[in-house]
Amino acid sequence: MTISRRSVLAGAAAAPALAAVAHSTASARPRSAASPAHRSAAGRGFQVGVGLSDMTGPVAENGMMGYSQFDQRAEGLHQRTRVRAYVFADADDNRVVYTCADTCMVFQAVHDAVLARLAATFGALYTEKNVMLTAVHSHAACGGASQDYAYSLATLGFQPQVFDAEVDGTVEAIVAAHENLAAGSVAYGRSELTDASVNRSRAAFDRNPQQDRDYYPLGIDTAMRVLRISQGAENVGGIGWFPTHGASLTNENHLISGDNKGAAAYFWEHDVAGVRYLDGRPGFVACFPQTNTGDMSPNLDLAPGSGPTDDEFENTRIIGQRQLAAARTAFERAVPLSSTTVDSRIMYLDMANQVVDGKYTPDGQTRRTAPACVGAAMAAGSTEDGPAIEIFTEGTHNPLIDVLGGIDAETPQWLVDAQAPKLVLVPVGLLPPDGWVPHVLKIQIIRIGDVYVVGGPAEFTIVSGLRIRRTVADELGVPLENVVFQGYANAYSSYCTTPEEYDAQQYEGGSTLFGRNTLPAYQQGFAALAAAMRTGADVPRGPAPRDLSGFQPGFGRDVPFDAPLPGRDFGDVLQQPAAAVGVGDEVAVEFVSGHPKNDLHRCGTYFEVQRRDGDRWIRHADDGDWATKYRWRRQGINASIARITWDVPAGTPAGTYRIQHFGNWKNPEGTVSALTGTSAEFVVR
Repeated sequence: MTISRRSVLAGAAAAPALAAVAHSTASARPRSAASPAHRSAAGRGFQVGVGLSDMTGPVAENGMMGYSQFDQRAEGLHQRTRVRAYVFADADDNRVVYTCADTCMVFQAVHDAVLARLAATFGALYTEKNVMLTAVHSHAACGGASQDYAYSLATLGFQPQVFDAEVDGTVEAIVAAHENLAAGSVAYGRSELTDASVNRSRAAFDRNPQQDRDYYPLGIDTAMRVLRISQGAENVGGIGWFPTHGASLTNENHLISGDNKGAAAYFWEHDVAGVRYLDGRPGFVACFPQTNTGDMSPNLDLAPGSGPTDDEFENTRIIGQRQLAAARTAFERAVPLSSTTVDSRIMYLDMANQVVDGKYTPDGQTRRTAPACVGAAMAAGSTEDGPAIEIFTEGTHNPLIDVLGGIDAETPQWLVDAQAPKLVLVPVGLLPPDGWVPHVLKIQIIRIGDVYVVGGPAEFTIVSGLRIRRTVADELGVPLENVVFQGYANAYSSYCTTPEEYDAQQYEGGSTLFGRNTLPAYQQGFAALAAAMRTGADVPRGPAPRDLSGFQPGFGRDVPFDAPLPGRDFGDVLQQPAAAVGVGDEVAVEFVSGHPKNDLHRCGTYFEVQRRDGDRWIRHADDGDWATKYRWRRQGINASIARITWDVPAGTPAGTYRIQHFGNWKNPEGTVSALTGTSAEFVVR
């Protein structure tokens, strides 16, 4: 039996077809915001900067984050995971930083470490107030960066290499964007995308009121919202918000990847803009962040790895390409922002203990949130993206639980009542020392001219995101289309459904940790932030998030010393490429290598596909490219084999090629040395 992220907590004990549809998401268009409380001097524009760095962690013998299966451990690399950063400043030098990382979640520990590093470098310029860190939610990312035990369980605890790679990469990207800051402009556009997502929890969605369902007539959020970022006449960046899970790659995949959104960013940067990541500062930085993605799946046939094809890597490519096409359409349609004001607000909420005013609850009564609990529906998993424990089912009733007479006997009755109708499996919020999931969580609004980005620390369903957007837009007095919802921001606390969806206790409802009133509590908090932004007031910071860095157990961190195969040396070629290949053929080479954990080659590469150019060899492709894969395997106890493949893509110049591998090996005393292996030459016809 396999156990996925859906169960890990239990284990702890480009088509505008909707334009004519009334009330559809296509009916809205970006418009100028109402007059802001603080506005930059007339006629003075933005300062904008973009930056990018590599945050790839260990690609071998490290648990992967997303499905959180204990047996899904990295065995290589498909594409490097990167982090993109954008700095916006107005004429008064008010600044905001926005980042998007090709990882699964931004955890509180990473957020705090990044902010500490920024404070050491920049003082009070970049703080928790004006920095928003987000993730694409790739289910093929390195795991182990969390210091919350529930989210590090399947990765065998905290993994410092993963944590350091994420922190270092994020800081480097922000520093690069800071150094890139120059006079510029920002435009906002929108297009529709109907074939890159499907609602995996339609039974829950259909419980929402008619006005919510009318806003999404297809049961999906079809909006691709894009910021076009320019310096002078040159476009230097694009941000394309669209909700679809980073789950095109299944829980059977063992190669690190940014999934469909990492692929989309690569296609825009590399294929369209000509960015070559190892050649220095990129001229264009693109990212594809999530929005209200909680019930949006890229598996169009509602089964893991199914739709548009039965090949998970091809699905990843297609869903990525569809997002790119929609983003480029919106990019071309984008209208310059009329305001150049930059602003930000944050607040920390103790989501385990919020008193929610009746203004935000469905029945108009004052309600409360509750300490975090995992429901049986979470243990069941999402059959569309990654089923979990087969004995559990989604919904408010479970045959096995009925036979056993319930599963919440060890949970206090007051908590059972507070979480109803959830069938409580594990009260994770009560586990020592202070719960196994975070409960003090940051909410944030950043303003970039006419656009307000609302960041929440969870996976919000499309109607949850819609209600928060409406709350913020009403409080600010701005058009709804000017408010963009951003999930997976700054920390992670599983899901957030509407109260009506919660009652269905589908996977998303069982994963809404703080009970039925989680969304109303967030709406209340965001309303306070929006009101403060509208009037120019400050808001109390709220309680401090906890620091769990003092005790972080972890296993599987150490790498034994390396030894080559008998009769072989490091760098030897075990399998040579075919002498001649054509477009569509796979080139495969195997080398005697060392363990990839010896050196992550961050901001570098484990190999190059090289083409002869006269008397020199030039890099043609590397381990960050779509057409290459790096697979690692252990042979015996201490030997490592690196298998490098290259699927020769269309447009490859004819010529003579070779593959060169760069690795590192460790001797028994712990000294790490570099190694290089070079294949025989081969011809591309």
